[in-house]
Amino acid sequence: MQANHLDFYKRLGHAIALQFGEGCEVVIHDLKVKDPDHSIVWIENGHVTGRKVGDGPSHVVLEALHAGSGELADRLSYLTKTASGKILKSSTVFLRDSSGEISGIFAINFDITMLRAAQGTIQWLCGVEPAAPSEPEPIVRNIADLLDDLLAQSVELVGTPVTLMTKDDKVRAIRYLNDAGAFLITKSGPKVCKYFGISKYTLYSYLDEAKSMSMDDDS
Repeated sequence: MQANHLDFYKRLGHAIALQFGEGCEVVIHDLKVKDPDHSIVWIENGHVTGRKVGDGPSHVVLEALHAGSGELADRLSYLTKTASGKILKSSTVFLRDSSGEISGIFAINFDITMLRAAQGTIQWLCGVEPAAPSEPEPIVRNIADLLDDLLAQSVELVGTPVTLMTKDDKVRAIRYLNDAGAFLITKSGPKVCKYFGISKYTLYSYLDEAKSMSMDDDS
């Protein structure tokens, strides 16, 4: 990310954080850094999620790194959740360079935990049945937690405990991990092998099979 662009995004982020107060976290991820495990280059009100400069990517960042420029669209006004249980209203804007390649992410995470609690009380007092909330996406503080979360999601997607998974089940799970960008995480391979009880050679074989399935879906 170019220095003059980063300076502008920092000033914009500072203005937004001041406008909405200490419950509003603003984060800048540089996707051109050599080590994607440390993509956060600037953050204000990091206490909202407990993150700091030098921390790693979120699910959305990994997806962007995996997909490349592609057809990724900004994600605006969706729910996320921190490890401590805070509910956030989040927006993710993909930053592009002059060639159209994604170079960074500008993210806003606004803590609405208390507002949602007040909303629920008001709805109850008014006798209106509150709509079922959509499930917030987790925001993790470090790479290890992110990989653990992606592994758990892959098992949930398959719907079968790892000990009962067939080969096809494991290929589906590994396909999900690949599509989510999990293998961009440093040293993710050995942990995935141990989690699914497979060898490194088997992992590569399953990855090839998963990638061919993705190509078939795109054709």
